[in-house]
Amino acid sequence: MNTALKHWKEAATVILAAKTRHCQSTDSLQRNGEQAPGCGTSLTHKSAFDYKVLLLKRSGKSGFMPNAYVFPGGLVDPSDFSSEWMEVFKYFRKLPHFGVSVVKQPAGTRPPIFATNRLKLGSPVPGDVALRICAVRETFEESGVLLVVPSTGAAGPLGTVKTPQDQTDQLDTRLPLTALTSRWDQTEIAKWRSLVIKDPSNFIRMCVELECMPDIWALHEWGNWLTPVGVYEKQRRYDTAFYMCCLEEIPHTIQDEKEIVNFKWSTPSEILHSFRNKEIWIAPPQFYDLGRMCHFHSLSDLHSFAKLRALEGCEQWLPIVLVASDCLVSLLPGDSLYQENVDNFGKITSTAEKSLEDLQKESSNLHRIVKHNPYTMCVHINITPKYQHLTPVTSPAIDCHLKPHNKL
Repeated sequence: MNTALKHWKEAATVILAAKTRHCQSTDSLQRNGEQAPGCGTSLTHKSAFDYKVLLLKRSGKSGFMPNAYVFPGGLVDPSDFSSEWMEVFKYFRKLPHFGVSVVKQPAGTRPPIFATNRLKLGSPVPGDVALRICAVRETFEESGVLLVVPSTGAAGPLGTVKTPQDQTDQLDTRLPLTALTSRWDQTEIAKWRSLVIKDPSNFIRMCVELECMPDIWALHEWGNWLTPVGVYEKQRRYDTAFYMCCLEEIPHTIQDEKEIVNFKWSTPSEILHSFRNKEIWIAPPQFYDLGRMCHFHSLSDLHSFAKLRALEGCEQWLPIVLVASDCLVSLLPGDSLYQENVDNFGKITSTAEKSLEDLQKESSNLHRIVKHNPYTMCVHINITPKYQHLTPVTSPAIDCHLKPHNKL
């Protein structure tokens, strides 16, 4: 882990999507008057999706975003960078990044969380591997979902080693969804989960004794969000790697009753509507990324997009918060006002004498999240996302009122 960081703590999270067994067909949705995939940019009915996303409700006693619904994930632990992982991944350690696909993005433009040389910090485990280990471990601790693959028989002759997914990718243009192993009974899993919650280093012990590996290949790089200053209690700030993982079915899920007090599997549009109706609260990163996922009603399409897009890399996003007379505006990279306000900390800047309309008129390039109250957010964007990413789908039902000159 990067102990040199002064203002942020490194973390990793997983957007976990899983296929549902029953969903309406596109033809059925069209007959019933629902919007079919690809027919516009408004949110469709929840039944249009053949998958659901996992959200976990944080405890009200949490020092960071209490009562919020979040994706599974958490802080990086020193054990995620332990040299002991070299033995767990012994069949893959000679491959670049342990067989995780190397992105096309030039090293000089990579977010520091991915670009930092971990060997210079004393760990032989590549950063993009350790961050995935962290995401898998935290998902296991918080939800009981164990993203691992058996290590026995994982390798063939030296030089022909392939990751579990790569073995089938070449045979099918429709990339297979991730399957969870049922090799161990729930009693065994529960015992190890309790031990890992007590001490994260027990995750290594578990993998050794159960002869398994964190399925780092099932996680696809999705984004990198930094917490701005002064937004959440106690000034906690995190540099978080976001990954996408698509499962072939909804797994057994259970909260830890400590940090997490409830869980919910819902479609992206259902979550956004629940947020609008004040049934749940989600933070801006969740709001933004769920809006992106609304482009995909098929999990297979989302999975293929996520896997191929991950090869492009991603931007580091540090929201810069402006206090306008009628709202809060979180500026994101690419917005006309972003560069002149950025100070490397995401410090809140007051423009109380200006309204949202004033700020919109001053900007030719828009990339911002506007919040009128905790449950009314919208994304204003008229720029092309970098690294082949997508803009969020918007809907009048959950979006803010936009002026005619604003382009979405």
